[in-house]
Amino acid sequence: MADKKIVVQSSLGMLWFAGWLFTLGYLQLGFFKGILALLLWPYYIGVDLGAGG
Repeated sequence: MADKKIVVQSSLGMLWFAGWLFTLGYLQLGFFKGILALLLWPYYIGVDLGAGG
């Protein structure tokens, strides 16, 4: 059983990154506000999706 390796491949990370870059460009955020958006954007997405959309 120790021989088996499970690999999960998903493009959701790339989709998230593309959405984050779009958000930075759309809102015309600077570097430091972009870093703040990197931390806060996933939280608000999770709250919205967790509430049933």
